[in-house]
Amino acid sequence: MKVNLKMLSESLGLSQTTVSRALNGYSDVSETTRQRVIEAASQLGYQPNPQARQLATGRADAIGIVYPFGASDIGDMRFGEVVSGLTERLAEHRIDLLIHSSRPDVELDTYRRLIDGRRVDALIVARTRLDDPRIRFLQERNFPFVAYGRTETALPYAWFDFDNEAGGRMAARRLLDLGHRRIALIHAPLELTFAAQRYKGFITALREAGLEPDPELVIEAPLNRIGGYQAVGRLLAMKKPPTALLVDNNVAGVGALRALGDKGWKPGSGMSLIVYDGIPSEIPLTCTVTAVLQPTGESTGRALADLVLDVLAGKPLADLHRLGQPCVGAGETDGPPPAPTRRPRAKALG
Repeated sequence: MKVNLKMLSESLGLSQTTVSRALNGYSDVSETTRQRVIEAASQLGYQPNPQARQLATGRADAIGIVYPFGASDIGDMRFGEVVSGLTERLAEHRIDLLIHSSRPDVELDTYRRLIDGRRVDALIVARTRLDDPRIRFLQERNFPFVAYGRTETALPYAWFDFDNEAGGRMAARRLLDLGHRRIALIHAPLELTFAAQRYKGFITALREAGLEPDPELVIEAPLNRIGGYQAVGRLLAMKKPPTALLVDNNVAGVGALRALGDKGWKPGSGMSLIVYDGIPSEIPLTCTVTAVLQPTGESTGRALADLVLDVLAGKPLADLHRLGQPCVGAGETDGPPPAPTRRPRAKALG
C-alpha cells in the first residue's frame, strides 16, 4: 500500500504541516525532527505527490532548456554530453532537467509558456547570441536563468563560457608557426557568440603575424555537416587553395573531413586541418584530428547545474561566472605546408 503524507504524519505523531516542512527543508523545523521524519519516510517508502509538493513549496523541482532543434542537432554529441552532466548533478538535488524543443521563430513563446505555467524553476539559455532577445526577456521577467555563453548585455547575469577567442588564436598561431600563410576559416554564423569569439581570435592571430585575412578564405557555413562539406568544396575549387584550414565547430568539422576524404586527402599530406572541439568519438577514424580541446561536456553540464543551484540560492549574479580554458590537442592532420612544386626547365634549343 502506498504511504501518503497523512499516514506518515500519523505514524510519527506529528502534524502533516510539520512533516511536510521537515521534508522540504524549512528552517523552522529542528534538525532532530527533520532526521526523524526523513528516516521514517525512507523506512515506510513514502514518495511525495509532485503536484501537492509544487503547491506547497511553489517550486517545480525542474530546470528547463529551450533548444531550437534542427535535424542536424540530433547528431550534436557535445550537447548530449552536456545534458548528461546536467542531469547527473541536478538529480543529486532531486531536480529534473526538462528539454523543450522549439522552432527558432517561436522560441520566446515557449519561454513564456514555461514561466507562466510555473513548469520550471529556472532556465538554461543555450547557444547564446551577441544580441540575445531571450536573455532580455528573462531579465525583464526577473526569472532565474544561466546563460551557456556570454552576450553583450550590460545587466549582470550568471553564465558559463569558454575562452573561445583564445582558442581561435591558439589554432591560428599553431598553423602560422608551422609555416602556413594561406589559412582558411570555416565558421558558424557570427550572430552566435562562440562563432564571433573564435573568429576574432583567428583574425587577431593573422594580423599579429603581419597577414591581412583574405576574405575568400573566410567562409560562413550553416551549423551542420552539409555546410562544412560544401564550404570545403569551395576552398578546393580555388585556383590557389589554402594550405591549412580551421573549422570553428565539430558539427561542420565532420562534413569538412568527409569532403577532404572524398577528394583523396590523407592525414599529414595536403591541406592541414584543425577542428574546434574535435571530431566526436562516435565517428570511426583511422587518424587523430588536431583539435582545440575544451573541458568535457559532462563537466560543463555539472558546472552549469552548480550555477543554476547558486542562482536559485540567491547568490550575487555578478559572482556567478565560469570561464573554461581551451588547449590544442596535437593530432595527425596538420603539419608544414607542402613544398612548392618546381616546373621543369625547358631545354635550350640548338
